[in-house]
Amino acid sequence: MIEAIIIDDEPKAIELLKNYCERSRDILCMKSFRNSIEALQYIETKKPQLILLDINMPNLSGIQLAKLIPAETHIVFTTAYSEYAVESYNLNATDYLLKPITYKRFRAAIDKVSDMITTSTRLTSEHPKPTLIIKSGYEKHQIEIDSILYLEKDGNYMNYHTLKKKILARETINEALEKLPDTFVQVHKSYIVSLPHIEVIESKHVLINSNRIPMSNRYKTILDNKLG
Repeated sequence: MIEAIIIDDEPKAIELLKNYCERSRDILCMKSFRNSIEALQYIETKKPQLILLDINMPNLSGIQLAKLIPAETHIVFTTAYSEYAVESYNLNATDYLLKPITYKRFRAAIDKVSDMITTSTRLTSEHPKPTLIIKSGYEKHQIEIDSILYLEKDGNYMNYHTLKKKILARETINEALEKLPDTFVQVHKSYIVSLPHIEVIESKHVLINSNRIPMSNRYKTILDNKLG
């Protein structure tokens, strides 16, 4: 089942796409929006697989919104203006539907999205992401290394801050560094960060997922060398 949302400022356009979704057994319309900014907040938390996105939206256009959406999210643009087609494909849109949209054309776009999701799932299963076992008390947590944002020392323990949760493990900074790949670097006596998750580097902090992690001069040079 493809989880989708609809973003369009025209109520009739939303109703049509909702109807098409209801006629299809392989797509679930989770929610619809007439405001791009509200939709963006929903996308960040719920992470739909597909967005049926109108281009001509007030405040934040579909083109502008698409640039803020995670790369793994499929976008099917919907618009009454064919001149946007080239720009939409430059944003790696999965498809482009020109209004008025027929059910046949809608289904062709959904089939394309479905095929791409199936292929991506198969490749992921054939090449699973590296994981790490973290012992926390009597429990053992297996997490994807890519999901770790940063580590924070707390006395004799390390807090693993991940995309989904926080895990407390009894270990030292050095013990944590020994089992982590070289995509992690210490930036402070109490912090280790994941390089791919760094958003901004300031003079004394790095920003990761809206968290400002302290960085000392002692480790700043190491970070700079890592980043080239």
